[in-house]
Amino acid sequence: MTDSNAHDFKRSMQQRHLVMLSLGGVIGTGLFLSSGYTIQQAGPAGAVLAYLIGGLVVYLVMMCLGELAVHHPEPGAFSAHATRYLGPATGYTVAWLYWLTWAVALGSEFTASAVFMGRWFPGVEPWIWCGLFSLIVFGMNIVSARFFAESEFWLSLIKVAAVIVFIAVGAAAMFGFTSLSGNTEAPGVTRILQEGVFDHGVMPILMTLLAVSFAFSGTELIGIAAGESENPEKNVPLAIRATLWRLIIFFIGTIIVIAALLPQDSAGLKESPFVAVFQLTGIPYAADIMNFVIITALLSAANSGLYAASRMLWTLADQKTLPRVFSRVNQRGIPVPALLITMLGGLLSLLSSVYAEDTLYLALVSISGLAVVLVWMAIAASQFSFRRQWLKAGHSASELTYRAPLYPVVPIAAFLFCALACIGIAFDPNQRIALYFGVPFVALCYLVHSLTHRSSTDDANSPTPTPQEALDAR
Repeated sequence: MTDSNAHDFKRSMQQRHLVMLSLGGVIGTGLFLSSGYTIQQAGPAGAVLAYLIGGLVVYLVMMCLGELAVHHPEPGAFSAHATRYLGPATGYTVAWLYWLTWAVALGSEFTASAVFMGRWFPGVEPWIWCGLFSLIVFGMNIVSARFFAESEFWLSLIKVAAVIVFIAVGAAAMFGFTSLSGNTEAPGVTRILQEGVFDHGVMPILMTLLAVSFAFSGTELIGIAAGESENPEKNVPLAIRATLWRLIIFFIGTIIVIAALLPQDSAGLKESPFVAVFQLTGIPYAADIMNFVIITALLSAANSGLYAASRMLWTLADQKTLPRVFSRVNQRGIPVPALLITMLGGLLSLLSSVYAEDTLYLALVSISGLAVVLVWMAIAASQFSFRRQWLKAGHSASELTYRAPLYPVVPIAAFLFCALACIGIAFDPNQRIALYFGVPFVALCYLVHSLTHRSSTDDANSPTPTPQEALDAR
């Protein structure tokens, strides 16, 4: 094992890996399980609107991230960007927040997997499945970055295919091309339109924005993987465009099908709405097949999350704000100590035998969702500051290989929408735990950084070298 510099990471990821890595990180419990909670709280039409807003927000954030990632492709991604343009204390906090996002999300993915395994093995304690899935995901990350990317490519391909089939079958059932069980008439979009968008009020939509944001979290993985990708100047913009359009189609298409076919009082966290909808279609074994696919999808999302969180710990150590042991990588370019400590987040899933799985799951989702929304706010603020400094230095926007349009509208709008999602959970007693945990966590990060930071101001504000700069320096 060696001390890590950026050049110790292997540039082995291609564009197809970047696209599937981002899709793999996003398509997880937020779509397969939390979508039921959104419909239950906001109603069919309100849920569709909430996901439309979520799609807009992630589009704005990804445009900001694309500009930063292409200009500064490095494993530290938005933590390094925040260090450069918002200050070292903020960069430190962003890294810890993103680590928290995925460390806690690991617990939610494993907990949800145990819920779905309970369909087939109701007598097996959930923590047993959580422990088994933890070992599988750790194994996929420990071999090599290329093995991780390849395994994630195929796992993501399975879940993408499943979502496409779900939308196709669901749409056919909506409009009467296939029959529904119990001789139920094809509903079309009646169930969505019979209630107005705001029949439940504005507040339920606002309260679900954090859960929706959690559903879209993972798109930012492209920024992290840029530091280990071939030709990031070309591949990152292409991957961002491909990912965004696929996600918007997948998420909006899925929520329309679920809202149209699944009664609001049947939605929730006890069962995946995907499984419930397939049960309505009456297709033999379709629900069990979808249950298996969803478990595979959750492992894929956990696989991506462990990758992202371990790179954030590496960034903190590389910036000398964590012990050097976390900046070590082995000969295959894997930050083993960072992987090991990140897996501790997955151990939260073992509490599923103590607390009800759905209660624990929603708490984990809320904490993870708040953390990622705060990271998105930092991405928007970093791009705003970067572009301002770029123009102030005498450069023009046309010189940037990839640039976010409509500056400064895009970063400001992204920041404000994210702030709205944070405010919304204060009114939801089921998700308020995120604020009780998240706000003190952020304050603690700033406090710890101020107490432990011993570098000079110049050193603290000096940019972390890009992988190519580090390579040239050798």
